[in-house]
Amino acid sequence: MQLSDAPDLAHTRPRPVHWLATATAMAGVVALAGLLQPGAATASQSGSPAPEAAAPGGAPLPAPDPSGVDFPLECGGVGTTLAKQASGDLDGDGNPETVAVAHCAAGSGTPPNGVYVLTRSGGEGEPARIVATLVDPKDKLIVGPDFAVRDGEIIATLLGYSAPTVPSCCPDEEQRVSWRWQNGAFVRGERPVARSV
Repeated sequence: MQLSDAPDLAHTRPRPVHWLATATAMAGVVALAGLLQPGAATASQSGSPAPEAAAPGGAPLPAPDPSGVDFPLECGGVGTTLAKQASGDLDGDGNPETVAVAHCAAGSGTPPNGVYVLTRSGGEGEPARIVATLVDPKDKLIVGPDFAVRDGEIIATLLGYSAPTVPSCCPDEEQRVSWRWQNGAFVRGERPVARSV
């Protein structure tokens, strides 16, 4: 280590006033960062054309068709299966959205499901696009028989596993859930469990 020939400088020995100044500056940075947070996620994507409010003549557009959608599932080349779908106006714009349940096209077993909300990119004939993922397949959940869209609310029964040792054929946990569009996002709620698995 090389020693300096210069005398000790005052700023090389921290005093309480230095710590106070540093803490004040850090508090200011944290407060400013809190004010500059990005807005909440919405069901629209920038750069995409805005969907039409209704078809010519005032009638709502048909629900998006999920058959041509490339779902974000990692299936190792086996493809995907559209297991369930339900449609309804979820955001109050007068046009229906489609909620799709998809999973990998496994030959056997019970692959986990993904639940996706689809809307139109534009007018009638335009392909559907995914605007929200309600259940990620990484959560290893299966959508049970109770799945519907009613009065702007998505209702589902989710089946899962209490431990990694539970066989994938036989989920042993059940959650009854719902999602509703509120303040620019889908908000999940719990519903009473009707029965145990």
